[in-house]
Amino acid sequence: MRLATWNINSIRARADRALAFLERTGVDVLALQETKCKDDQFPREGFEALGYEVATTGFSQWNGVAIVSKVGIEDVEVGFPGMPTWGDPAAAEARALGATCGGVRVWSLYVPNGRELEDPHYAYKLDWLGRLRDAAHGWLAADAEAQVALVGDWNIAPLDTDVWDMGFFAGRTHVSPAERDAFTALADAGYTEVSRVHVPAEHTYTYWDYQQLRFPRNEGMRIDLTYATPALAARVRGVTIERNERKGKAPSDHVPVVLEIAD
Repeated sequence: MRLATWNINSIRARADRALAFLERTGVDVLALQETKCKDDQFPREGFEALGYEVATTGFSQWNGVAIVSKVGIEDVEVGFPGMPTWGDPAAAEARALGATCGGVRVWSLYVPNGRELEDPHYAYKLDWLGRLRDAAHGWLAADAEAQVALVGDWNIAPLDTDVWDMGFFAGRTHVSPAERDAFTALADAGYTEVSRVHVPAEHTYTYWDYQQLRFPRNEGMRIDLTYATPALAARVRGVTIERNERKGKAPSDHVPVVLEIAD
C-alpha cells in the first residue's frame, strides 16, 4: 500500500494538482491537511471519479483535514480522544481525522501552529500534542500489534538540520525545546518517525514559504512527518519526499510525503 500525506493549502484551489498527483503516482491513501473548506464544499466528485472514497472534516476557510482512499474507509473518527478545544466559545477545531484504510488506522493531523512563544496558541499547541501523545499511547497499550499511522503537518522541525538556518528561527516557534520535547514524546510512547528512518539526509525539506524566493534558495523546513506503531513501522519499505510538487502552477507550500508499506 502507498500512503501519502500532504498539506494541500486549500483543496478547492489545488484539487487539480491533487488529482493529477494521484493519477501519476497511484497512491492508495492520501491524507490531506489545511483543506480550508466546509465538508459540503470539498470537491469530492473528482476523487470519486478516480475510484477514491472521501472522508472530511472542515468548518470554515481555516484548518480542515481529509482522507481519500481507494482501499476503503471505515470507522471514521473526527478528533482523537481528549483533543483540546480552542477559541471563544471554545470548540474542537478541524485538525484530526482518523479512518481505517486497507487495514491501517490512518490519522490525518494538522498540528496547531503556535504563532508566537508567548501567545496562548502556543500553550494550546503543547496541550494538543500532549493529548495526542496520551491517545496514541492508549491505542498501542490496547493492542501491541496495532497498525496506526500518525501523518500530517506537525508544525515542528525536530532537528536543527530540519530548517535552513537556526539563527533565523531563534526565539520562534517550531524549533523551541518544549515543542521538540512534545514531538519526541510520541517516540517515548513507542512510535517510530519512519520518514527519518528512510530519508535521513540533513536539510531535506517538505515546506518552503512562498515569500523571499525560499524555494529556489532551498530555504525550507521539514515539518511533514509520520509516526507509526512498531507493527506498521516494520512494514514500511521506503519513503519519498515529492519535491517536484512545489514546482509549477499554483503549488502548495508543502509537498507530499509518500510511504511504501508492504502487504
